[in-house]
Amino acid sequence: MCNRRQSIHTIKRPVGLMILIIGSLFGSCQRDNRPVGVLSPPELSKLMVEIYLAEARAAGNGLPRDSAAKYFAPQEQKIFAKAGVSESTIRITYQYYIDHPQQFEKIYDAVIDSLNLREQKEKTRISAN
Repeated sequence: MCNRRQSIHTIKRPVGLMILIIGSLFGSCQRDNRPVGVLSPPELSKLMVEIYLAEARAAGNGLPRDSAAKYFAPQEQKIFAKAGVSESTIRITYQYYIDHPQQFEKIYDAVIDSLNLREQKEKTRISAN
């Protein structure tokens, strides 16, 4: 009886160890391998939402396209400064995600979801007044 328990316990150890090893291998495949200086998906999506909102404000001013672009450029710089991000970081980040389109698609999905949520909240706020 004691031998049977010992043998079951000895079998459980290798199985548990195998599960741990396999789990860590799959986990390592999912690790974030972004180079240093590349914004994380949440950081980039938040920044992109702010940029899209600034672009919408610039376009909604009724200014001609070239004037809207002149208005938007300083706004964009303010967004970068507020986020503590340089233009070179933005370029490196965009290039990284262009080279990793599946990740970029997820970021855009998050941006679209966030903008849609803001729009719904604004519509609700307006209709409540």
